Amino acid sequence: MKVAIAGGTGFLGRAITSALLDAGHEVVVGSRSRPDRDPIDSRATWVSIDVTAPQTLGALVSGVDALVDAVQFPNSPIENPRKGWTFERIDLGGTRNLVDAAKSAGIPLFIGLSGVGAAEQAPYHWLRFKWQEEQYIADSGVSHVIFRPSWVYGPRDVSLNRFLGFARFLPFVPVIGNGKTRINPLFVGDLAAHVVAALDRSAARGRVFEIGGPDVLTMDDVIRTALRVTKKRRLLLHSPKPVMKLVASLAQFAPGRPLTPDAIDFITMDGVADTAPLRETFGLRLTPLEEGLATYLKR
Repeated sequence: MKVAIAGGTGFLGRAITSALLDAGHEVVVGSRSRPDRDPIDSRATWVSIDVTAPQTLGALVSGVDALVDAVQFPNSPIENPRKGWTFERIDLGGTRNLVDAAKSAGIPLFIGLSGVGAAEQAPYHWLRFKWQEEQYIADSGVSHVIFRPSWVYGPRDVSLNRFLGFARFLPFVPVIGNGKTRINPLFVGDLAAHVVAALDRSAARGRVFEIGGPDVLTMDDVIRTALRVTKKRRLLLHSPKPVMKLVASLAQFAPGRPLTPDAIDFITMDGVADTAPLRETFGLRLTPLEEGLATYLKR
């Protein structure tokens, strides 16, 4: 198949691109900026798109058999309204434009990436926008599969790897909140494998699947596992969430907007995926955290 990936130069998009190519598919990667400094897989082709500008999407959707929406705005989940980097404009608005382009081009399959916890009355706006994305996809009439990932980790992620960066030069690892946030961490390779499988899994069409790793862990468990894999012994230093939100309320005005109060909520929210329907439909193995980390942290 010929598959287009919007956001193919990002953390998720790159993993999906490689998995598709390894499976023998032809891949077209679309992104806003040229991947010159950080080249994409040489087997893929690249086209310039901007999901907020529908007129740019024609080259991406032309003649493809499936479209994957892996778009994230720069520095997500830290929104930057001045630059237009928000969940509403990029995630929701971008998805709507991609769905419209897919429908106009007659693309047989649209694969969307949402998030665990997406719901109409979700407590956070990003989850409400994810739910609205799902509804727009479902209402479009385009054949589709939607995945709701839990917390995703891998070689290029900027969350867990940021924690581990502190362990290189500090005797402790700073943790926002009490460390009891519950997630089932998802190895990015597993997400990519399910996207590939969705291309020809007829039983998955028209459905939404939560996807996460095989084990439900706390954030403290995740960090301790990563330290064990890297053979480091560090204390975990917890910073109370209210204090960090106060810090973030000031940091959001600093150059580069390094942190926001909403990002603190994003980092500390639970994200446990119910994987039973996923396992029943796809039957693919989900990688335990320690095994997934060992594929790149021990190098």
